[in-house]
Amino acid sequence: MGHGRQEISEEMKLLSAFAADARSARLPEPAIEAAEHHILDTLAAIVSGTRLHPGGLGIGYARQLGGAPEALILGTSIVTSAATAALANGISAHSDETDDSHFTSRTHPGAAILPAALAVAEQRHMSGGDFLRAVVAGYDIGCRLVHALDMRGFAALHRSCHGFGGTFGAGVAAGVLHGLDAPRMRYVLSYCAQSASGCGAYMHDRGHIEKAFVYSGKPAQSGVMAAGMVAAGFTGADDVFSGDRNFLDAYAARPDRAALIDGLGERYEIVRTNIKKWCVGSPIQGALDGIAAIREGRAVDAADVQEVRVHLAPANLKTVDNRPIPNVNIQHLVAMMLISGTVGFAESHDQALMDDPALSAFRRRVSLVPSDELDRAKPPRQTIVEIVLKDGSLLSKRVVAVRGTADNPMTRAEVTEKARDLMAPILGQDRCARLIDQVFALHGIADMTSLRPLLTADMP
Repeated sequence: MGHGRQEISEEMKLLSAFAADARSARLPEPAIEAAEHHILDTLAAIVSGTRLHPGGLGIGYARQLGGAPEALILGTSIVTSAATAALANGISAHSDETDDSHFTSRTHPGAAILPAALAVAEQRHMSGGDFLRAVVAGYDIGCRLVHALDMRGFAALHRSCHGFGGTFGAGVAAGVLHGLDAPRMRYVLSYCAQSASGCGAYMHDRGHIEKAFVYSGKPAQSGVMAAGMVAAGFTGADDVFSGDRNFLDAYAARPDRAALIDGLGERYEIVRTNIKKWCVGSPIQGALDGIAAIREGRAVDAADVQEVRVHLAPANLKTVDNRPIPNVNIQHLVAMMLISGTVGFAESHDQALMDDPALSAFRRRVSLVPSDELDRAKPPRQTIVEIVLKDGSLLSKRVVAVRGTADNPMTRAEVTEKARDLMAPILGQDRCARLIDQVFALHGIADMTSLRPLLTADMP
C-alpha cells in the first residue's frame, strides 16, 4: 500500500507549474533564436552520427526491436515507437563530439532532449511551435537539476551528471508535448529520478559507444517512457526532491534546492549552452580558434613551423592528449589545421589520417603545456596557442571566449554552414537546404511529421 500524499515544496510547485505552462509560454526572441540554432545543430549531429559506428549500432538494435510506427529514426526510413526512436536518435546525436554542451551543468543537453521531444512531437502530431517550446523547457529544467546537485561530491564518487540532466530534460520536454498538468509533471520528475543514472566507467570504452548511451541514448528513451507512462495513468511520488528518501539527498551531500528554480522563466539555459564550431572535443576548440586567428593575421606555412605549444587547463589537457580517436586528439588536429588550413567533419573523423606520414611527423612538433592559471580563468576553457617559426619568431594568441560559447556565440550563418557540412553528404544539398529553412520557420509547421521526408535517407 502507498503511504499517502506528501507535502509539496515550494520549489516543486514552481517547477511543475513552469513545465505544465511551457506550451503556452511566450519566449523572448533571444531564446527563440537560440532554440532554432540548437535544434538545427542537434539534428545535424544526429544525421551525421547515423553513419558513425555507435549510431549504426543504435539503428541496428532499434531495427531488431521494431515497434508501432510513431517516430522516424533520422537518416533512415525506419519509423518505430517513440521510445525506440528516441534511443536510436540519442545514440546518434552523441556518436562523437559534435553536439552542444552546457558548461555549468557539465551536460550535453541537446543530444538527449531533442530526440525525446522530436519522437513525442511526431507521435502526437504536434506543431513546430510546441516542439520548440518543449525543447526550451527541457534545457531549463534538465540543466537546473544538475545545478541542484553537489557537483564536487558527485564527481568525487565517479558519477556522471550527463545521464542525470539529460533524463530530466528529456522527460520534461516529452511531458510538455503530452500536455501534462502540474500534478502529473511531478510524477514525470519522479520517474525521471528513478531512471537517472551514470558512472564514469564509460570512459574505458574506446569506441565511444557506451558514452553515447550514457550521455543521450538512454536519457532520451527514459524521458519518453517517463512522460508516456504518466500520460497513460501511472502515478508516483508527489515531490521527489523534498521530504524523506528524496532524490537530491540520495545523490548530493549538500544539495541546493533553490537552484532548481533560480531564474526560472527569466534565464533561459538554452541561451547559455555552447555550440561547437569545430566537430571535435571541447578542449580542442580554443586551439583551433587560436590557429585560425593567427592565420588571419599572417600567412603561416607549416613547413616554416618549428614548434607549436598549446597551453590548457590540466584537466582539459588530459582529455585530449594523444587520444587514439582523431576528433579528440589535439596533436593530430593542430597538425591538420596548420597543414590544411581548416578541419571539417569528414577530416576530423577520418581514422586513416592518423597514419598519414605528414600529419604523423608534424604531431611531434606539438607540445601541451598544463596551466593552472587557465584552470582558474573565466570564462572557462581559455587556451593559449604559441607557434614558434624556424626563423625564431613567435606567433601567439590567447583565446578567451571560444567561438560558439555563450560568451562568443556563432552567427546563424556559421551554424548553418556547420549543419550543411554534417548533413548534406547524407540528405543531399537540396533536402538539406529545405530542412534548414524549415527549422528557421518552426512556428509555421502544423505537424512535425511533415519534416520526415527531409530527414529520411537510405542506409549504405
